[in-house]
Amino acid sequence: MGRGDLSDAEWERLRPFLPVSNRRCGRWRDHRQVIDGILHRVRTGVQGRDLPERFGPWKTVYERHRLWSADGTWERLLQQVQAAADATGEIDWDISVDSTIVRAHQHAAGARTAPPPAPASKGDEVPEHQGETAWQSLVARLVEVVLEARAWAALAAVSPPSST
Repeated sequence: MGRGDLSDAEWERLRPFLPVSNRRCGRWRDHRQVIDGILHRVRTGVQGRDLPERFGPWKTVYERHRLWSADGTWERLLQQVQAAADATGEIDWDISVDSTIVRAHQHAAGARTAPPPAPASKGDEVPEHQGETAWQSLVARLVEVVLEARAWAALAAVSPPSST
């Protein structure tokens, strides 16, 4: 299991909501492997062709991400996972919106005051979603994918049609 892959607990919570093959179009590659590839691509920003081989063929990952983004599957998955987490009381819906603007001088834009910390050794790696329940971590990951799918849709809506 890679650093950003779905944990077993996250997978068990997501699996019941995934689409099932209609058996007319052949067998689908394992959903978990493909979703891990999609999450890796969204998290790292890597191009499809540069996806590591452990996620399977890059075209499969790309096509499933594209199709599920276009038909609203990601949106539906996020809604179903949020509803299930809400039913068990594991989601906190309280949010805080603040319209305050804090302006900083242009020279205050990220200058370091101390040397950067030494990189941790490979064995000391802290999990990315430490302290979160499986529901919270899964919802956070699905939100990332849904936001990217929405960005794709918005870009497609404003770009002129291309001819081949």
